[in-house]
Amino acid sequence: MTRLNHPHSHPHPHPHPHPRPQHRPQHGMARWMRLGVCGCGAVLLLSGALWLAVHYSIGAGADQLPHPLEAWSLRLHGLAAFAGLFLLGAVAAAHVPHGWRLSARPRWMQQRGSGLMLCSLSGIMAATGYLLFYFAPETVRPALGWAHAFVGLLVAGLLLSHRGGARSA
Repeated sequence: MTRLNHPHSHPHPHPHPHPRPQHRPQHGMARWMRLGVCGCGAVLLLSGALWLAVHYSIGAGADQLPHPLEAWSLRLHGLAAFAGLFLLGAVAAAHVPHGWRLSARPRWMQQRGSGLMLCSLSGIMAATGYLLFYFAPETVRPALGWAHAFVGLLVAGLLLSHRGGARSA
């Protein structure tokens, strides 16, 4: 049977009940990017919180021997941080320029400010994480670690606010 004679070679005579959109919304991220940012952000938040809880309750921060969960939570946190840096690059290349153009419209103006804060705080997170892992002397480590944790919480809250603002605009 040739392709032209094949029973399914012609278009369906009726439209599909739920046609797929041909492009992403004007204001949003690609689905893979949004899921990546949310998933990676959740892993970063949870692994960081787990490390803090274990370290300061039953680990080295509580004058005990380091607990095995400290090392494993940091390994997971580091892996998620690498993925997060990749996603930050993707967001900076695709979402930020598009959002910057849209934010000239009055209803999107507040998104520009929260987006700039997210980018800035993400850079601070990358820098403090790098310093903690490679360069921080023991005398500076606790303060730098708490600053890293505090900024991480700010990023999580701001990310939720930025996303919520986009939905309401």
